[in-house]
Amino acid sequence: MEKEKEKSSKASSKDDRGELPLMARLAEEVSKVAFREKETFSPILKRWHQLAAGVAVTTLHSCYGNELKQYVSGVHELSPDILQVLKHADRLEKELVQIAVENSVDSEDGGKSIIREMHPYEAESVTSGLVKSWITERTDRLKEWVSRNLQQERWDPKATRERFALSAVEVLRIVDEAFEAFFLLPISIHAALLPDLATGIDTCLQQYISMAKSGCGTQTFVPTLPPLTRCSRRSKLGTVFRKREKGHKKTQGGTGNDNDSCGTPQMCCRINTLHYMQTQLDGLSKREMTHLTNSVSTQDISNGLEKAFKLSAAACEEGIQQLCEATANKVIFHDLTHLFWDGLYIGEVSSSRIEPFLEELDHHLEDISLTVHDKVRTRVITQVMKVSFDGFLLVLLAGGPARAFTLQDFEMIEEDFGFLTDLFWSNGDGLPSELIDKFSIAVKLILPLFQTDTESLIEKFRNVTLESCSSSATKSKLPLPPTTGQWGPVEPNTVLRVLCYRNDEIAAKFLKKTYHLPKKL
Repeated sequence: MEKEKEKSSKASSKDDRGELPLMARLAEEVSKVAFREKETFSPILKRWHQLAAGVAVTTLHSCYGNELKQYVSGVHELSPDILQVLKHADRLEKELVQIAVENSVDSEDGGKSIIREMHPYEAESVTSGLVKSWITERTDRLKEWVSRNLQQERWDPKATRERFALSAVEVLRIVDEAFEAFFLLPISIHAALLPDLATGIDTCLQQYISMAKSGCGTQTFVPTLPPLTRCSRRSKLGTVFRKREKGHKKTQGGTGNDNDSCGTPQMCCRINTLHYMQTQLDGLSKREMTHLTNSVSTQDISNGLEKAFKLSAAACEEGIQQLCEATANKVIFHDLTHLFWDGLYIGEVSSSRIEPFLEELDHHLEDISLTVHDKVRTRVITQVMKVSFDGFLLVLLAGGPARAFTLQDFEMIEEDFGFLTDLFWSNGDGLPSELIDKFSIAVKLILPLFQTDTESLIEKFRNVTLESCSSSATKSKLPLPPTTGQWGPVEPNTVLRVLCYRNDEIAAKFLKKTYHLPKKL
């Protein structure tokens, strides 16, 4: 016993021979002493003490436990040495307990008193705590990497052949390395600690996804609806807008430049990046299974990984949709605003038709098609189509007093919308006709209001307003319907707006008498 205590007092560093750490070798030596005690001395000493073997192993357990406690108190990070020591300590403890139990079978309490004196080493608990600290350190480093690198990310679609950001490749490489290192740890509790690692990495990936879409708000470019007014008479305002258009800088009509992190090419790169990450997450659990090196149930680990990355996968899906919307809004209401929101139908309809807008939009659609991944191309183009259709309605229903329409303008407006839908159909090479029909239905239902004579339109407005408001309203005292933005042929605010942009005296008198609407903003 004295010799063993001398050995333990020196157990603070690794064995010079580079084999096992000295504390692990000490555990092996203590185990040999315990079995030698059990086989050689305990049978003799049992004449004087019924639980001689139990007393011996309890003493050995206590001596090694004191040294182990001191050793562990100086350990603050995970290392192969500490894992080896804890593994051998756990094995030693089980062997000593087994000897004590076998020696106490015939005792009155079945050896309970002896076992109570053997305070557990809690090697698995210490291992678990160190591995959790290791996981936290790994994920914290990954978070720092994501934050630092994405602040510098240029989102250049030319950076990779697949036109996504290199940072996505790098972050997934780091994730793979973290899983590989985890599964290579010489522990037996991979399944128990896997959720901690997977959850930590999932949080890092969500941070990446969030930063990949940051600064590209979907509503940033959508114009604010002006207050309701009566339309102005034909004026020189249209001429002013057309002169301004001629002097408009070409850069506004472009698709962005290399220094614009939210230019159209960069937006497409962001979309491609999230799509790439989404596809990689789908197979992440299968890839990480190749790192499994112990006998833990592979099914349990696979299920754990699949569940862990559902949040990241959902964030990718949401991010792709948000970036599609932001890209569409930018193209329609920023890059082409001089031809669309600031140009279409300003002044005379016949002199401010949709062709110039369609010509430039066609160039943008071509650029998007060449840049965005083919698996998400339809989603992006569909969103551009949706925004252009919604924007077309905004021009007609909320384009400000510089726009005014007569019954004779209806055919040109309807024809222009037909040109717009044809652009996306592209003789069958563009979007499916069912998608175009789905998103064009609102415009097609509302356009007939622009060919309805003013008296009928006023009567329709009275009827739909009375149907939608309280019984106290009358045809002579109509409440002003709120702007919901949910345009429809029987929605009161929609019908009212068609009247507001109707360029005739009957509509002007009705609006002035009923609501005292001004002609100017």
